[in-house]
Amino acid sequence: MINDLVSRHGITLHGAAVVLGLLVYAAVSHTYRQRRHPSASIAWLIALIVVPYGALPLYLMIGRRKFVRSGSSAALPRAALANPSLPDMNAYARLAAAMGLPPAAPFERLAIHQDGAQALQALLDMIEHARHSIDLCTFHIGRDAVGNAVVERLARRAREGLKVRLMVDGIGVYLGARPNLRRLASAGVQVVLFVSPLGSALRGRTNLRNHRKLVIADGHWMWCGGRNLAAEYFMGVELSRNPVPAWTDLSFDLRGPLARQGQQQFDRDWRFATQDPIPSSITIPFAPQPPTTQGLTGQIIASGPDQTDDTLYNLIVSGCFAAEQRITAVTPYFVPDSTLLMALTLAARRGVDVDLVLPRHSNHRLADIARHVSLRELTAAGGRVWLCPDMIHAKAVLIDGGFALIGSANLDERSLFLNYELMVAFYDPGVVQQFSDWVDLHRSTATAYQPHPPGAVMELVEGLVRWAAFQL
Repeated sequence: MINDLVSRHGITLHGAAVVLGLLVYAAVSHTYRQRRHPSASIAWLIALIVVPYGALPLYLMIGRRKFVRSGSSAALPRAALANPSLPDMNAYARLAAAMGLPPAAPFERLAIHQDGAQALQALLDMIEHARHSIDLCTFHIGRDAVGNAVVERLARRAREGLKVRLMVDGIGVYLGARPNLRRLASAGVQVVLFVSPLGSALRGRTNLRNHRKLVIADGHWMWCGGRNLAAEYFMGVELSRNPVPAWTDLSFDLRGPLARQGQQQFDRDWRFATQDPIPSSITIPFAPQPPTTQGLTGQIIASGPDQTDDTLYNLIVSGCFAAEQRITAVTPYFVPDSTLLMALTLAARRGVDVDLVLPRHSNHRLADIARHVSLRELTAAGGRVWLCPDMIHAKAVLIDGGFALIGSANLDERSLFLNYELMVAFYDPGVVQQFSDWVDLHRSTATAYQPHPPGAVMELVEGLVRWAAFQL
């Protein structure tokens, strides 16, 4: 009888834990619009039912991917979007504004870095010529020739009296040899770790990484793109008898009001990382900027847990459905969700030229395995996939001749749904063509992907890896 009573109470306690876990899951998902891959949702539900005592604390630590309540972003009102005084507002800029992102702003002196040496020189020039402040955000800094050069210059400029702030991801900082952050702090550089595994676990941020790459000098000069501050992204790495060539990456710098928007984004991230009190919603007033003499405008596209919508994902999917002539994308990792893959394949079936540029072998073996299912489907629909011989780490999406997204986000589910990412949207056909020429130059060395039906074992392996694609 006692055993039966204990058993019945055990079932009752387990049932209560299951109900509590499911209620918390449902409430958080609804309140914060926690869009998830179906495999991730199924995994959480099974875990909360089978082992609620461990799954619920784990969910509270790493389960949330949004920290902005639905409707809290300062989206542009419909009346403003339909304002006849804004006839030249790009359709993509309208969509971005409707999701609460800053309006397009003018810029000048755009320089697209043709290789790592040029990108590094532009970065070091920014640091050397800054007069008042230097703000740097990156996922990773290496303890190598590049990382040490940046650290040394930041420390020297701080000792010279400049306000220098460095924000590094709390997980990315441990990749490879950790940079000498104490040396920076002792020189007067303000250093903060974003998404620290120890400092922010209770806030649910351990699994959410700041993948943004951004450098601002004096609030008006911006350096941006896909490069982390380590040797492989600029000059290659010497490893005994097997030197590793520099990865092919894409970065740029520019000046003007668009750079000031980048400064504002850095300031928001800094306040969040340092846990300073900030309003629950950040209002970005809609104030279209007058164009420069060249009429060049761009738009900061922040994506991640600090945005109500999946801003970057929505822009890319919308662009695929609206494309009429050409879609060109370059990314090191291609692990799209079903909707993005469908948008690309339908575009190809409509006769749009869809070109996807990837490395033949990336630095993430699991991502390479997971991509084949999508690549076979895309090529079967008429899309073309190009494999570069060396590691290409660039991130770009170009649609027709009037829309380019350049920055830090990969075309995988982690970048599009979990990470803090930063892209810049460009709308001028001449600028879009410059980025298109950069991609075409590197595509010229690539070979066409040839799909092959997988064997039974490989098909099983691909399925298992795809099941965890949301975390790759």
